[in-house]
Amino acid sequence: MNAIKDAIKSGKTVVGTAGAPNVDVLMLADAGYDFLLFDTQHSPWEIKQLQPSIQSMRGKMTAPLVRVSANQADQICFALDAGARGIVVPMVNTRAEAEAIVRACRYFPAGNRSNAGERGEWGVFKNYRDYMDTVNNDLVIAPMIETNQSLENLDAIASVPGVDVLLIGPSDLSIELGVPLNYACDTYQRALDKIAATAAKHGIAAGMYFIPPEVDPNFFVQKGFKFFTMPWAPWAQAGMRSALAGIQR
Repeated sequence: MNAIKDAIKSGKTVVGTAGAPNVDVLMLADAGYDFLLFDTQHSPWEIKQLQPSIQSMRGKMTAPLVRVSANQADQICFALDAGARGIVVPMVNTRAEAEAIVRACRYFPAGNRSNAGERGEWGVFKNYRDYMDTVNNDLVIAPMIETNQSLENLDAIASVPGVDVLLIGPSDLSIELGVPLNYACDTYQRALDKIAATAAKHGIAAGMYFIPPEVDPNFFVQKGFKFFTMPWAPWAQAGMRSALAGIQR
């Protein structure tokens, strides 16, 4: 099953961090994060390189999510076959594009995902149809809202059955709005409020791909954003410094 989907549905704040083949995935999966997000858009990693890291997370409550590089059915299929329990797709601008993501993620009759046997950790099933139905219902699907066009079509994107999160790409959205990386300005904040309100209207989550530096995550939680990533390295370093400070040296 997919605990992260249940958390999203219940309105809990869901916090993840970045996973990659060159970091200790098991340490991160045991640290209390709800998900690890493996990026293949702005990273040197290709999807098929992620499979060992994702499969090492079997038995962990932390869910593996993959951001594909583009809204392409083959990229989504590769990520799902590697064991992803959630799919993030960049630059989703229209309802038709969001519908294409859902079709690529779901097995027939809800979609057109190609079958490659049971993939990912979804539980034990009496028959194969139960497996496919569980994946169709429990997979997390998060189109990224990053452009003026996506803001214009926000209501249509959010209304697509199967979409779970409207996930902001903070940098690209600020650039599109003409306020590059100016996350505090009114123009950017009004866009955030529109996205949060639209997500709430449709009963789905509003999310941030990352929390901008030096901004309190609770600021976004209070605005209605319940899904985001936080960097793990500063917290790990702070913990190690604290532990070392307790040793007489």
